Amino acid sequence: MPPSLQNIGQFIWGEIPSSKVERRLLLKIDWFILSYCCLMYFTNYLDRANVNNAYVSGMKQELNMQGNDFNKINTIFTCGYIVGMIPNNLMLQVAPARIWFPLMQIVWGVLTFCSSAVQNVQQLYAIRFFQGMSEASTFVGTHYILGSWYKPGELGKRSGIFTSSGLAGTLFSGVLQAAVYQHLGGVGGRSGWRWLFIMDGIITLPIALYGFLVFPDIPATTKAFYLTEEERLLSCDRLEHDVVRHPLSWDLAKRVLRRWRWYGCSLLFAVSGETESFGSNNLMGQWLSAIGGYSIEQVDYYPSGVTAFGIVSTLVCATWTDYTRVRWPVLVYMCFSCTIAAICILIWSSPTGVKFFAYYLAGAAYSGQATTFAWANQICADDNQERVIVLASMNMWNNAVNAWWPLLFYPATDAPRFKKGMIAMICTCAATLGVTWLVWFLERRELRRSVGTKDKFGVKERGSNTPKEGGKEK
Repeated sequence: MPPSLQNIGQFIWGEIPSSKVERRLLLKIDWFILSYCCLMYFTNYLDRANVNNAYVSGMKQELNMQGNDFNKINTIFTCGYIVGMIPNNLMLQVAPARIWFPLMQIVWGVLTFCSSAVQNVQQLYAIRFFQGMSEASTFVGTHYILGSWYKPGELGKRSGIFTSSGLAGTLFSGVLQAAVYQHLGGVGGRSGWRWLFIMDGIITLPIALYGFLVFPDIPATTKAFYLTEEERLLSCDRLEHDVVRHPLSWDLAKRVLRRWRWYGCSLLFAVSGETESFGSNNLMGQWLSAIGGYSIEQVDYYPSGVTAFGIVSTLVCATWTDYTRVRWPVLVYMCFSCTIAAICILIWSSPTGVKFFAYYLAGAAYSGQATTFAWANQICADDNQERVIVLASMNMWNNAVNAWWPLLFYPATDAPRFKKGMIAMICTCAATLGVTWLVWFLERRELRRSVGTKDKFGVKERGSNTPKEGGKEK
């Protein structure tokens, strides 16, 4: 292949293996890992976003929801998500991922079916709590699996594709709700929003079966039928760190708590994750519903543009970070976009077209997810168990903040202006920039020390974490 085409291929898809065997291995794990993880996360977000779409499509009136009942539903889901976060990730050190992931998917699929039959908001509270516990298995668990199979130069793009699949679930949920409302509303005596939950459950369960059949677990324990013995050995050898299961012990807690990684990475996503508040709280849908003049189908369809821009931003940024190995500029781009969006909405006299632009621009916030977790996978690459805890804690602390953040800054009663929320968004972006600099500084300091250790004692440097500038190793 000509060098120019190789450079283009590397930019688009990450590092291209030099051997035919490794290229074949990468193709197989791309297909079987990404296909299941993306479909699983698609249904995860589909089942999660359906409440937002159901709320503005008749559920509010039918269940007689008042005040901040909508925010309470999301808060209770978040509480379940927090409770399930670390236990779910630690289960991947005990049970095979090819069993645990599909099992949890079946649980939340069944609970989604149950949501179609609720008669009051209190029943929905209970269902969403347990749904949060089961869905907590997917996001950080998959980032752990991706970090177990892929090199740093391959990881960003795959993390971006995975994250985008969840956004596609959100995007599809709005489209599905509009179609269901239009064509199934009233069929069998059920409202359109109830049919949405049923359709989501029907989509979810077959994908869980697919996971039982094809998911390969981690390199050290994989028994996937489609991998040869040579490919199994290569899947372990090609990484610069070992991905094996060790018995859990208190030594793990000591290792994690005495390093900066758990504190820095957890703080980074706890803060930066709140830039997603535009999309996660469906602020655009609430705005359109509150100001009036838009049909239910339009209220379902128009916010999909936020998610669509988030998908594009995620994939472009993930591609760029794999090529350069520099993660922090994505967070700068995300903060700049969300700050501009918040200012445009704060100026309430601005035209409606400007507000549409602002909400769509805020979709850039989603680009930080894949980048932040790929960065953490990279930072913790030399300690598999620490990586499990750090990834889970990042999402746990973000959701711990998110449990009360929308109630305080984005209550449904503030629609359509969300003045407090826009001010909070600007402050969140500023704080994210500060924490991003802190993590960058601490990582660079650790790398300098590891180089010094290598020089003095001959210990192998964490070369996989060395950032690149201009697409070349420093």
